[in-house]
Amino acid sequence: MSIKNTKETWLFSISPNNKFFSINFNEIWQYRDLLFLFVKRDVITAHKQTVLGPLWYLIQPLFTSITFTIIFNNLAGIETGSVPPFLFNLTGIAVWNYFTSCLTGTSNTFANNAGIFGKVYFPRMISPLSKVISNLLKFGIQLIILTVFYLYFYLNGAAISLNFSFILFPFIVLIIGIFGLGLGMIISSMVTKYRDLNYLVGFGVQLLMYVSAVMYPMALVQQKMPNFVWLVKYNPLAYIIESTRHMILNVGQLSIGGLVYTLGVTIAVFIVGILLFNRTEKNFIDTV
Repeated sequence: MSIKNTKETWLFSISPNNKFFSINFNEIWQYRDLLFLFVKRDVITAHKQTVLGPLWYLIQPLFTSITFTIIFNNLAGIETGSVPPFLFNLTGIAVWNYFTSCLTGTSNTFANNAGIFGKVYFPRMISPLSKVISNLLKFGIQLIILTVFYLYFYLNGAAISLNFSFILFPFIVLIIGIFGLGLGMIISSMVTKYRDLNYLVGFGVQLLMYVSAVMYPMALVQQKMPNFVWLVKYNPLAYIIESTRHMILNVGQLSIGGLVYTLGVTIAVFIVGILLFNRTEKNFIDTV
């Protein structure tokens, strides 16, 4: 009697992740249906019992732009050149909102998903990644309202135009998403042990906005406060917002060196975020 050695073929193989740095893109792709389900959940549940629903995506940047225009442009006298102050602020706020949404949405991943992570296996990276994608949809809605006002001011004679560098805008959006994802994973990994960071995130984001050139051009800091220009000069978000205005409004300058610096910081933050996220994933259930 002969015994044949048979090998069973498994569809999935779950094994301990012993690598300190790893991103299993193949596994994430296999769970893409779950990723889309999480994205759908984030979009629907965010305004499930609200009256205005997705209109809040439009109301928030509009009212913020109006407030910035009144306070910083009309009262404080900040000049925006040939660009209407409202459009200048709306462009910066749209980009800033996408970054903050990615950061705050991913900064509490382990605490918010402890129940799911402790019961069901799936690539943990899907949870923060779904936040970045769902916020990208919100960002798209805000770009629509930006386009509407852009056309309004353009048809009324405003000296605005798209710069040829606008082709790099998708690259800028990608950097924002990766930077927010990496920084959010770092904070999420630390929040499992230090809950005080939850309070510091909201406070820190508000302070960060004032040194990210959201409501003023970077050149203004060099003119008015040369001793504090380093706060903006070494802030990668300032280059992102300044570059976006240059692409869309053809105002300010596009700093290649600043974008290279921003890309380097983004990659470094993302790598550190992956390292901490993979490390925390192994034992977070004991601390959350």
